[in-house]
Formats: sequence, C-alpha cells, structure tokens
Amino acid sequence: MMAGVFRILFHTPEIPGNTGNAIRLAAVTGSELHLVEPLGFDFEDSKLRRAGLDYHDLAHVTVHPDLEAAFGALLPARVFAFTAEGGTLYSDVAYEPGDVLMFGPESVGLPAEVKADQRVDSLVKLPMMASRRSMNLANTASVAVFEAWKQHGFAGSGPRA
Repeated sequence: MMAGVFRILFHTPEIPGNTGNAIRLAAVTGSELHLVEPLGFDFEDSKLRRAGLDYHDLAHVTVHPDLEAAFGALLPARVFAFTAEGGTLYSDVAYEPGDVLMFGPESVGLPAEVKADQRVDSLVKLPMMASRRSMNLANTASVAVFEAWKQHGFAGSGPRA
C-alpha cells in the first residue's frame, strides 16, 4: 500500500456504473478500490467501462472472492462501515491513511452480519433528509473519500489553483 492511501471496499456491488465511477474516484484520489464477489457485472460491461472512462489503467483495483479474503488482504486496519443506521457522522471520524471505507450493495446495503462483524470499528453515516432510504453508492463513497483525503491536506494532489 502506498503511503497516504485510503482503501474503498465495495461489498458485492451490483451496478456496473457505480463501480466504474468508483474506479475513476480511486484513480483521481490515489485510493485503492477493493471489490468483494459476487459482482453484479463483469469487467467487460460497457456501463462499467463508460463510467470509468480511461481511468481503469490508472486505478488500483483488487477483486476478492469473499469478505474473508478482503479482510485478510486489508487488515490490520480500521474499518468504517457506511450505513444509513450508522451512529457516527462521516465528518466526525479522524481518518488515517490505510483506513478501509466499506460500502454495501446498492439494493440492500451492508448485511447485518457484516455490520456486526467485530473487525468493523465503526458504523458511519452520511446525513440525509428524514424518510430517505439511501444515497447512491458511488456518490456516498466520493463524499467519504474526499473527507478522508481533505483531512490529510489532499496529500499527493497537484498544485492548487
């Protein structure tokens, strides 16, 4: 892992466009993207390729056969599971390089057993209007990654205008 890198973990993502956007997010922020199978698409999917544009070769993407394999590769690290039921606001976390920002599948979010896993350090949420179910996966990951990166001065970014 490169110094200063945050790790995005999508647990069984279903929509190729969201993962394509996350590939682009990983490339432009220097983050790693980790995907847990089963995936709801394959890497030849045109929507995945279109959303990722030409960033696929610039992103560090790893596919894991299951969550155990992902944790085996990523831990020890702090794991923040993003869920609408989280008790901690995303902006109240003091992120550290190497942290894992975990998100669930688009249709149902993280399973209860994943949220209850003892390797998860905190359940984190983004604020939303009352009675709204969820935000888009790629948008949520973007907000979280940019908050973590901001806290570290956007380390590695180019000159600011």
